[in-house]
Amino acid sequence: MTNSPTEPAPADSTDAHLGLWDAVSIIVGIVVGTAIFKTPQLVFGNVEGPWQGMGCWALGGVLALIGSLCYAELATTYPRMGGDYVYLTRAYGRWVGFLFGWAQLAVILTGSIGVMAYAFADYAIAFWQFDVKWTVWLAVASVVALTVLNLFGVLFGKTVQNFLTGVKVLGLVAIVLAGMIWGGDASLAAVQPMSGPGLGLAMVFVLYAYGGWNDAAFVASEVRDRRRNMPLALILGTAGITVIYLLVNAAYLWGLGFEGVRGSSAPAADVARLAVGDWGSKAISLLVMLSALGAINGLIFTGSRVYVSLGTDHRIFAFLGRWNSRRSTPVWSLLAQTAIAILLIVIVGTETGQNAVDRALGMVGLKPLPWAEYFGGFNTLVAATAPVFWVFFLLTGISLFVLRFKDRGRERPFSAPLYPLEPILFCGMCVFMLYSALTYAKGLSLLGIVPLLIGIPLYLVSQAARRKDGPDAA
Repeated sequence: MTNSPTEPAPADSTDAHLGLWDAVSIIVGIVVGTAIFKTPQLVFGNVEGPWQGMGCWALGGVLALIGSLCYAELATTYPRMGGDYVYLTRAYGRWVGFLFGWAQLAVILTGSIGVMAYAFADYAIAFWQFDVKWTVWLAVASVVALTVLNLFGVLFGKTVQNFLTGVKVLGLVAIVLAGMIWGGDASLAAVQPMSGPGLGLAMVFVLYAYGGWNDAAFVASEVRDRRRNMPLALILGTAGITVIYLLVNAAYLWGLGFEGVRGSSAPAADVARLAVGDWGSKAISLLVMLSALGAINGLIFTGSRVYVSLGTDHRIFAFLGRWNSRRSTPVWSLLAQTAIAILLIVIVGTETGQNAVDRALGMVGLKPLPWAEYFGGFNTLVAATAPVFWVFFLLTGISLFVLRFKDRGRERPFSAPLYPLEPILFCGMCVFMLYSALTYAKGLSLLGIVPLLIGIPLYLVSQAARRKDGPDAA
């Protein structure tokens, strides 16, 4: 690297600043966000008994582990910064990679940041007893603050991530101990029939809770000894998350009983109350806030690396490819990501934003979106962005087959041990989740699909500029 503060990011590698446990921390920090505090009621409400519910959580971990084996092969075979962007570009061509990078910036990663920002804000409102009108602006503030911290450099960003993940894990350990020590009096028997459609919906919520482990592939080029550490990080991260989820849900069941978990919208707070009384609710609110901040920071850190590859390959987004060599940080990618995340937060969380979207849809003859069917910014952004996410997740799973055929002679430092079983199961999971996401989102999916489609003319403009510059433009 030169001594210039900003320069193009290296195409195939960067200074490796992340060790094995840094990568594991990123995975745990992103995945263990707020779902473990919000979804157990929904999972156990759709099963017939506690063992069936625990089986769903264990199956979710197995499926995540299968997916991590697929990503471990891809990340070590194609370790360039950008993860899925690199695999999709090589498997299907520049246009699919471009649409993936654009979708991450316009919908997927920025939407996920917004989701976690709303989770933080919802609990912050309850913790500090603020007026609910401040929810949107607390969400915006959390994104801005963590982006600023990441602008200080990769070492600062990973330190923040490790701290938040450590606090989160300690808090979850405390919940497990509270449930196991002070619980045991409640019954594990089912009294009421299940309240939802059944196992299918239960698995939707379980797999949502496991989502995000794949984002570690975005920073593969920054991991030291990546041939060894990337597979280990993906496997250890997903295995660790599975253990955490099983222990926490076991503590919920032991502390509250099966019907107690079914009827609790805040099981962690109810378990904490067994040990420390009403003060437990405050403690859990603080824990959820820190957990959400850890997920936001992990998404900000990893997401900004995707846009670097997009900017390096496509002139229309060239500014995203600039890299601050002194801080090992993609400054412009971080700023662009934050701007769009804030825009999404404001659109779904304010009446002005919702009305603006409905007016735009009305101009092309479409009906207003069903905002009232989804409670709050958290649920709205989850519903709007999930279909686009699962489309590209499915394409990445299929890319493993394509690249095995296309690059038959390429060295693979790590190979999925039971190939083709892993990618077949992984793709099956993605098809199921895509169908479920579309069924849940209905018309709200337009909030994700329309920005994705805007990427098509953007790609054509980018290609026209590339042809104008000549064959050496890339």
